[in-house]
Amino acid sequence: MSLRIHGNRSLKTLPGETTRPTPARVREALFNIWLGEIEGCRWLDLCAGSGAMGAEALSRGAFEVVGIDQWGKACGVIQQNWQQVAKPEQQFQVLRGDVLKRLPSLAGKPFDRIYFDPPYASDLYNPVLEAIAQLQLLGPQGEMAVECDRQRPAPKTPASLELTREKPYGNTLLRFYTSHQS
Repeated sequence: MSLRIHGNRSLKTLPGETTRPTPARVREALFNIWLGEIEGCRWLDLCAGSGAMGAEALSRGAFEVVGIDQWGKACGVIQQNWQQVAKPEQQFQVLRGDVLKRLPSLAGKPFDRIYFDPPYASDLYNPVLEAIAQLQLLGPQGEMAVECDRQRPAPKTPASLELTREKPYGNTLLRFYTSHQS
């Protein structure tokens, strides 16, 4: 299976329902919202799945993309997809493992854009948002988008993050956060 990103590039995806790619219209909407903000940025892709969001960021000029996914097969597909779209001057890294255990290794290097799309039924929302806030992974001018199911209760907003907007797309809801740090 494959999906297409910016520039009509085809990416590999994983068979079955172990990963749920972000719908194309949600992906397109997010990159329209962040238009002009991607080039030269540091991008963090949490629960990266096929790596489509990170690949999209690379294709739009992100300087560095880091992805975390727990599933080894997904990490292999992400690596292939990012190698396919990255230019020589761009950096990327794929980290395999539990997102909560991998996040501390990124402390001290804040990101300009963070995309977090866990399995909707997971219990990852609140602890990952807390970890991002505590580890100060979102830069002072950065913004994070969290993909959620509109039918589920909203995650709690940690004190050092601010929920700035919500954008619904069918059953999908994107929640946007900025940092209170200066």
